[in-house]
This record gives sequence, structure tokens and C-alpha cells, in this order.
Amino acid sequence: MFKAMIAALALLFTSQAFAEETRIGDWTVHYSAFPSTFLSPEVAQSNNIERSRYNGLLNIAVLDADGKPVQVVLSGEGKNLLGNVRRLEFQTIREGEALYYIAQYPYRNEDNVLFTIDIRGPKQGGELSFRHTFYTE
Repeated sequence: MFKAMIAALALLFTSQAFAEETRIGDWTVHYSAFPSTFLSPEVAQSNNIERSRYNGLLNIAVLDADGKPVQVVLSGEGKNLLGNVRRLEFQTIREGEALYYIAQYPYRNEDNVLFTIDIRGPKQGGELSFRHTFYTE
């Protein structure tokens, strides 16, 4: 059931246009934000994701120094330019050795959002902060 989603997300991570990367301590953190309409209707439905031109997804993967996935706890929020704050609720997706964290974020056209995400693992932690502008189709 998650295989199709992992494949879709893996494609997003391999695309320079969508995926970003940063270092937090010994970790490499890959992250992206994109419209939920990038997912097929079947993948969205099987993972209880609202597929809408007004619903975005955040995708985060944390890798250790050897490139292996790290199990972490994520919490955070998105804040638009009007000051509206929405708490992020992440779901964990595991497929084989791959480990992703997904959160949904509702938006309006040209919403510029500052995401602030606390990442905690067994040996370290840190904060990921980035801006993303969502556009409706």
C-alpha cells in the first residue's frame, strides 16, 4: 500500500526542483513541500491524504552519517505571512529500509509559509526551518 507512495516520494527527492537538503549535527535531512495533487488519487486515498489543490504535503527524511534512515520524533508548525499558525502532525511511513515523515498543510494560492520543525532522535536533535510558497493549480 505504501509502495506507490514511496515511489512517488522517491521521485520527488530525486528531483532538484522539489527536494532540499541540510545538515543537522551528524544527520542529513532531506525535505520538500509540494501540492497533494502530485500524488495519484489511489496513493492519496490509501494513505488517508486529502488530495486537493488547497492541500500541501511536507516530506522529511533523516539520514545518519552512513546514509541510513534515522527514526526521529518530529513536531512543528507552519506560519503564513498573515501570522496564521498551523500545527503540523506527522505520520511515519516505512517501506523496507526507507523511512519518511509526512505532514499535510492546507494553503491558499501564493501562501508563503515558514515551516519550523523540531527533530529529536535518540542521540541528538535540532531544528529545521524553511520557507515555501504554495500555488494552486
